[in-house]
Amino acid sequence: MRFAVIMAGGRGERLWPLSRKETPKQFLKLLGERTLLQQTVERVLPLVPLENTYVVVGREHVGIVREQLPKLPRQNIIVEPMGRGTAPCVGLAAMRLSRIDPEGVMIVLPADHVIADEERFRHLLDNATTIAEAGTHLITLGITPDRPATGYGYIQAFNPFMAVSLSTDSEVLAVERFTEKPDKETAEQFLDEGGYFWNSGMFIWRVDAILREMEEHMPKLHSELMAIEERAGTPNYEETLAQTYAEQEVNSIDYGVLEKSERVLVLPTGEIGWSDIGDWSALNEVLETDEEGNLIRASHIGIDTSNSIILSKDTSAKTRLVATLGVADLVIVDTDDILLVMDKTRAQDVKRLIEIQAVEKGGKRDSE
Repeated sequence: MRFAVIMAGGRGERLWPLSRKETPKQFLKLLGERTLLQQTVERVLPLVPLENTYVVVGREHVGIVREQLPKLPRQNIIVEPMGRGTAPCVGLAAMRLSRIDPEGVMIVLPADHVIADEERFRHLLDNATTIAEAGTHLITLGITPDRPATGYGYIQAFNPFMAVSLSTDSEVLAVERFTEKPDKETAEQFLDEGGYFWNSGMFIWRVDAILREMEEHMPKLHSELMAIEERAGTPNYEETLAQTYAEQEVNSIDYGVLEKSERVLVLPTGEIGWSDIGDWSALNEVLETDEEGNLIRASHIGIDTSNSIILSKDTSAKTRLVATLGVADLVIVDTDDILLVMDKTRAQDVKRLIEIQAVEKGGKRDSE
């Protein structure tokens, strides 16, 4: 059996001020009439039916998930009391699925990614699922880097493990090591050397395989998740879940398991048009611009405006007009209560503005 597990708990802080506590970026319509969450689910429907699709989300966003995915069975929403990283998220989902089919394959996907070539993507997932069915390895999808990005983790892999049949020839590679987000000099070195891939955060493995690896490399978390699972359906389930999560340190499945395991493979994706929309400037990678290089999703007039991103929360005729004159390389995001004007090259620094705003509001981050 195949399962899709959609991780929908991210905060999307770098897309502030559109991405907020109430509506993080995965619930926004950034690329059309469907939200990123809806697009993620629809992307894998040809491989995994909706009844086998599960969404892991924070308690405060359960209502949004139900609204955006009305046909998703309610029992398929796995609720986290608070965010504690992808390790507890994946573990909680694996425990749930182990009741149904411990030898089933989990396709674990973030809810906020964009993929242009969906057909090739599904072909990759199909191949990865076939490999994972043996229960011997954990598979991750690796993105071929096109620039020395410092916002992604890197995977070093160059030894072929096996060949797979795709529209173009590809190989599954044995992972040598993971590297956390490097500085620019190190990233440039990785690209010069070759054999490095961006860590996409998309994983494929059998349910019992990831639970075995968690038991070996994260025994405390594994035992605590087991205790939660044993109370499923009982009156004290919610209390046990909340208490366990409150005591957890934030930890990723990458750091907690994959970096320690000797059973990790990477399947290079090739050109699939992938983006995690990690900041405002990333929109240029997935949306078309005009003759002057501007990406405009707003009521706008401009003179001598180039290479800029201009967005409004509402693009109707009644919305506030954004007018620009003699500017370049800006990001302008207009919402009901906040206007962001930023040099496009500073897109990764948006979180600093959130921190300043939190101080002014008495310590409560607007994105949280």
